[in-house]
Order: sequence, then structure tokens, then C-alpha cells
Amino acid sequence: MSVQLYLASRSPRRAAFLAALGLRHALIDGEVPEVPRPGQSPQDYALETAIAKARAGAAKATLDVPVLAADTDVALDGVILGKPRDADDAVAMLQRLADRAHQVVSAVAVLHGARLETVVITTDVLFGTVDERDARAYADSGEPLDKAGAYGIQGYASRWVRAVHGSYTNVVGLPLYESAELLARFGVHTAHA
Repeated sequence: MSVQLYLASRSPRRAAFLAALGLRHALIDGEVPEVPRPGQSPQDYALETAIAKARAGAAKATLDVPVLAADTDVALDGVILGKPRDADDAVAMLQRLADRAHQVVSAVAVLHGARLETVVITTDVLFGTVDERDARAYADSGEPLDKAGAYGIQGYASRWVRAVHGSYTNVVGLPLYESAELLARFGVHTAHA
């Protein structure tokens, strides 16, 4: 079977999503420094980072197929939270998110030759109460340490999610509907299309 696209990501969740859609992909290194500029909006930052990842991946590509890259960020009051430095930072982030709504912003970039297309999706997530002891046990498990906003909605942290307004898969790390639509414009179709 031939490869339909490259995925410029180390995220096992993104790879699993593409596989579930029947998209034959190969992984390629698209790692870039991820440091928002002071005052940069979450949307602008996610888009800039996704494009940079796609370009980094395309520079290493050996097959003539599109490169898909994405960046997902958690923002509270317009401020990007990033990934926690350690378990204490994870607990502090979870406590900040407690009983509040926050935004999960993902940008997806598809690059093939000189053609670049992008999409930016924002999903509102409302957390309920986060007991500090529960947050500490979660942080100590290590699960939130590599995740924006110190949580993965598909894991234990789903216990705190009261509502999701928008794309659930965006919160996991790749807005599937929008990504599939974007790939289709490059002639890359899901298995059942």
C-alpha cells in the first residue's frame, strides 16, 4: 500500500486518528521550537507553529505526498498555558481551569510543494470542580506532563469536563472533520470516501 501523506508529529493520538480514518501515512520529524511571542494570540501562535512544523517535515520528505502538521494549545483568558514544567505546575494549571471555561485552539496545515492550506479551530471546554488532591494524584501519574493545559480529555481528566462546545477531536489534538476536508482538497481521501 502506498503512503497518502506524511504526518509531521510525534503525537500518538494524531497518528491513531489518521489510522482510524483509513489514511495511510508515514511519520516525519516536524519538530520546531514552540515559544509564543509576548501578546501573541492563541490562534496566531497555533497557526504559525503548524505551518512551521509542516515546512520542517516537508524539508525532510522523500515522497511526493502532502505533509500534514498540527498544533494544539490550551488558552485561558486569551493566555496560552502550554505544557506543564513539572507535576506542581500541572496541579496549578488544573486549579486555574477549575470551574471555568477555556479554549482549545488547533491549527492544521497541509503542505504539498508550494501549495499550503490551513484551518484554525477553537473549542470551548468547561471544567467543573477540580479537587486539589485528585489533581495531585493525576499529575503524579505523569499523564498530564506532555499535554497542553496539563490534561488529556481522553484520559482521567475527562472526569472534570462538564461541557464541550465544538469539536471534541480538536481537544484531543486533531480536528478530524476539518482535517479530512483539508486533505480532500489535496486529493487525499479517507478510506470510505
